[in-house]
Amino acid sequence: MDERLTIGELASRTGVATSALRYWEELGLLPAPARVSGQRRYPPSAVELVGVVLLLRGVGFTLREVRAFIGSRSPASDGWRELYERKLAELDQRIAQAQVARTAIAHGLACPHKDILECANFVSGVTALLAGCSVEEAHSQIHSR
Repeated sequence: MDERLTIGELASRTGVATSALRYWEELGLLPAPARVSGQRRYPPSAVELVGVVLLLRGVGFTLREVRAFIGSRSPASDGWRELYERKLAELDQRIAQAQVARTAIAHGLACPHKDILECANFVSGVTALLAGCSVEEAHSQIHSR
């Protein structure tokens, strides 16, 4: 039997607030549900669709990207692969940036100065950033001397 779920039941089964479900519906992440006496009634398959949204959000996709993913799902399309490839490249870039930031912070913590603003390396890094260098370039310049 095709038991339809109220928005409260869908929220309860997925752990997603009803306000978020309404917003996702507005964005096109969830199909407009049938209405019974003015109340939203979702098919049981909506639980899995909410799970897909949660998974994609959990790995870093924006709501816009989630909408594109959902829209790209057709038997004749590999559009979702392109979205995954772009997200993977973006994550690789963010990881590299985070590694640079971690190294710079670790070096800052190892600084013997009581006030980091008195450290010549720190000041050189700030100067390099103001001259247009990236954090990675500035850090490399400081530690290549």
